[in-house]
Amino acid sequence: MNILITGCNGQLGNEMQLLEAANPQYQFFNTDAKELDITDKDAINSYVDTHAIDVIVNCAAYTAVDKAENDRQQATALNAEAPAYLAAAMSRRGGALIQISTDYVFDGTHHVPYVETDTPCPDSVYGSTKLAGEIAAQHICPRTMIIRTAWLYSTFGNNFVKTMIRLGREKNELGVIFDQIGSPTYAADLASLIMTAINKGIVPGVYHFSNEGVISWYDFTKAIHRIAGIKDCHVRPIHTEEYPTPAKRPHYSVLDKTKVKQTFGIEVPYWEDSLEDCIKKLLEAE
Repeated sequence: MNILITGCNGQLGNEMQLLEAANPQYQFFNTDAKELDITDKDAINSYVDTHAIDVIVNCAAYTAVDKAENDRQQATALNAEAPAYLAAAMSRRGGALIQISTDYVFDGTHHVPYVETDTPCPDSVYGSTKLAGEIAAQHICPRTMIIRTAWLYSTFGNNFVKTMIRLGREKNELGVIFDQIGSPTYAADLASLIMTAINKGIVPGVYHFSNEGVISWYDFTKAIHRIAGIKDCHVRPIHTEEYPTPAKRPHYSVLDKTKVKQTFGIEVPYWEDSLEDCIKKLLEAE
C-alpha cells in the first residue's frame, strides 16, 4: 500500500514519519508545500497517479487561527478546497482519505463532551473552513475518515508546551487563561491512532480524538512548568477577556472519544502521562 503524507514537516507529519520504520509493509511518500501544492488539483492528480497512492493522510492545514480572520481566501484554499481535491483523487482511485480536523468546528458553548453527531457551529474563519473541508471530503470520497482533535502539541514545530517552557524560563510571571477548558493532544498519540486505523482497516466517518482528561490552559501551564522543573515563574489565572484575540476560542472543547476507542479497540493515554513523555524528550534534546 502506498501512503501519501501531506504536511510532513508539521507536528503531526513529523510524528507520522517516526512510525514509518515500524511499518515497512507500506511505502510512504512524505510531502510538504514544496514537494506538492495541495491547492493545485492537477498537481495532486499527477502525484497520486504517478505514485499509485492508496491512502492520503492530510496533515496539512492553515492553522494560524487569528491570521485566518483576515485571510479567508488562503484559509479556504488550504482547509476547504484542498481536502476536496485530495478526496476527489482518492475517490477516482478507490482509495481512502484521512482528514485531520479540529474542535473549532464547535463554538464551545457545551457543558458536556462533544460527540460526533453534535451539530457543528463554528465561530471563526478557521473553524468554518475546516468544517467545509470535512463536508466536501466526505461528500466526494466514500472512504473518508475525519479525525477532529484539539490542543495539539509535540516535540516538533511551535506549540503551547514549547512556548510555556520558554516563557517560564524567561519571565517571573505569566497570566494564562483559566476559563477555556479542553483536553491536550500529544501528536505522537494521534499519529499512533492513524497508523492503527490504517493497519486495522480505515472505517469511514467522523471521529474525535484527544488525550484523556479535562483541564484549563492555566492547569496545563502549571503542569508543564512542574514537569519541566520551572520553579521561579508565577503563573496566575486570567479571564479570556483579559487576553483578546481576533478569533474566538471555544470556551469548552472537550471531545468524547468513545467512538474511536470502540471502533479501533484502543486505549487513549492520560494527558499528563503524554505530557511527561514529550517534555522528557524535549529536555533530553537540549
